[in-house]
Amino acid sequence: MIQNELFRQCLNAIPESQKAAFELSFDIAERLSQVLSAKGLTQKDLAHILGKRESEISRWMTGRHNFTTQTIARIETALGCKLINVAR
Repeated sequence: MIQNELFRQCLNAIPESQKAAFELSFDIAERLSQVLSAKGLTQKDLAHILGKRESEISRWMTGRHNFTTQTIARIETALGCKLINVAR
């Protein structure tokens, strides 16, 4: 039980903005995984399409990558679908 309490304390110490950033990164990685699966593509395929190393795509898929808008736009263009939608 001490470990659980310590974990909760550590989690509570993380700023809300950082929690939101982590959640968004995980959501983007999950959406990317869904799109690749639906299109029958692998991480290796995406790496080839984008001219990236497979190891970089693998890091993206962990949900810990800080995606830039430029990277998201390149992925969306390459795959022909939206990863995120922004209300207008």
